[in-house]
Amino acid sequence: MSYLTAEEACRRLGVSPATLYSYVSRGLLGSEGQPGSRRCLYREEEVEHLVSRRRHRRHPEQAAAEALQWGSPVLQSALTSIQDGQLYYRGQLATELASRSCFEQVIELLWEGKHRPGLPPPGPWQEAFKLASSLEPTEAFRLVLVAAGSIDPAARDLQPDSVRRTGSRILTLLACCLTDSHRAGRPLARSLASAWTPGNPAAERALEATLILCADHELNTSAFTARCVASAEASPYAVVGAALAALEGGRHGGHTRRVAALFEEASHRGARPTLEDRLRRGEPIPGFGHPLYPDGDPRARHLLHQVTACALGRELLQAAESLFLRPPSLDFALVSLARALSLPPGAPLTLFALGRTAGWLAHALEQYRQGWMIRPRARYTGV
Repeated sequence: MSYLTAEEACRRLGVSPATLYSYVSRGLLGSEGQPGSRRCLYREEEVEHLVSRRRHRRHPEQAAAEALQWGSPVLQSALTSIQDGQLYYRGQLATELASRSCFEQVIELLWEGKHRPGLPPPGPWQEAFKLASSLEPTEAFRLVLVAAGSIDPAARDLQPDSVRRTGSRILTLLACCLTDSHRAGRPLARSLASAWTPGNPAAERALEATLILCADHELNTSAFTARCVASAEASPYAVVGAALAALEGGRHGGHTRRVAALFEEASHRGARPTLEDRLRRGEPIPGFGHPLYPDGDPRARHLLHQVTACALGRELLQAAESLFLRPPSLDFALVSLARALSLPPGAPLTLFALGRTAGWLAHALEQYRQGWMIRPRARYTGV
């Protein structure tokens, strides 16, 4: 990630320093302290995004070409909205749902229908479980989904009630990949808490909130992938499998691995030296800042209050604040929570995937109902 000085940012935007500072105060642009100096640095990608927004006001015809890069909305959806720094599921504040609801209730809210836990008919997926035990959880998920989708007789029935039933089987299937104790009808967070943190009642509530806050996040890369696959009338198993592949990317859910590596580095070298050295080298610091939440990710705030943050997490947050880094993101909160609860390796991405599966299936339901295929055009730039 590259940074610009105030002078460089002003030149790029074509504005005065006073206007630049007003952009920061209005939340249109973030700033970070420069180590050893009182000067601030500005992320180049955020400056370029603001340049693009200002250009669109003057040249609307350019907006469509850049809409897929944090730009204008490209699809209609009644699922999730991000407004004034808050996340809403069908008009309900996600953090409030995480405080008072269970994951299964949020599934039914997103799906607008009943969640009926169950498993597919006996078949190759049972053999896949044996192979999956040696794989990373998200890799195991994809293997089992392919095997189960190939024999589930209702997999290609795309009527809403059938898709909901298939979605329930998919979620039960994924849960069974993680713990032998999970059974249909048992709350997922309870099964995970029993397997991962036995005897810790606070952990179940924290895991419940985590699944809920990971459930959906508007039209991110994996949700857009899910909608594209659903628009081609592929089965829900294929939808979730494709979305999982997108989630594992380092710029999406796989970003949790980079945050975990930051924690590991800080555990050996100290929190502040780790952050300072990365800033000096101009390297990105994963787990801080989100383009849609200039004042801080509400999901991260909620989860970091669920359990006492691990000591290293607290040190990183204090160092980040003193270095004027942006507030922590969901990825940071997932890794901090996993360390605080001593969850298994890979748990941050696993929880992300489990929660987001509910959202992917909600997007599939909406796209199946809309009944048209997503097929953007490319602007040819070759010879």
